[in-house]
Amino acid sequence: MRQLDIQGAWVFEPKVFGDSRGSFHEWFKTPLFEEAVGHRLDLAQANCSVSSRGTLRGIHFADVPPSQAKYVKCVRGAILDLIVDIRVGSPTFGKWQLVRLDDQTHHSVYLSEGLGHGFMALTDDATVVYLCSEGYAPEREYGVNPLDPAIGIEWPSGLEPLLSDKDAAAPSLAEAEAQGLLPTWEDCQAFYAELRR
Repeated sequence: MRQLDIQGAWVFEPKVFGDSRGSFHEWFKTPLFEEAVGHRLDLAQANCSVSSRGTLRGIHFADVPPSQAKYVKCVRGAILDLIVDIRVGSPTFGKWQLVRLDDQTHHSVYLSEGLGHGFMALTDDATVVYLCSEGYAPEREYGVNPLDPAIGIEWPSGLEPLLSDKDAAAPSLAEAEAQGLLPTWEDCQAFYAELRR
């Protein structure tokens, strides 16, 4: 697992074994995960999403604690997976990173509780599976608009984003902060420490 530029986010780059029959790879390994992250991933829910080309989902996040850590993989087609540091007080607050996930390299992304997540489908029928540390709880789930110019995410040119009504109506990062919706760096660090214990 390789640490990304945002603390609390990693990309897993497995070795893919291929021959005339197809390929094989391990897309999650507890020992590697624990060594990188410092704790186990307790699985509470597994999701599968199928999206048409241009579909933009996110930016989603949940209250800390317990929030929802995610381990994300694209099993068909390709996506740009998005991690945004929305933790107020973080040294990289407002920073974002895009990671291409596809059915060729078989990379996966892990993002810790308190980080914002989204993705854009680069192909039709882009199929994404993700393991979640907590189940979906609508009363503690929020969003930030993925087209917020203040965040300035560099989505691919020539690909019209297709958003749900909910994601399109989500507040900007500044509005979400003003409304007290965003997690704090301090609360996230305390929660990570609890997980490591």
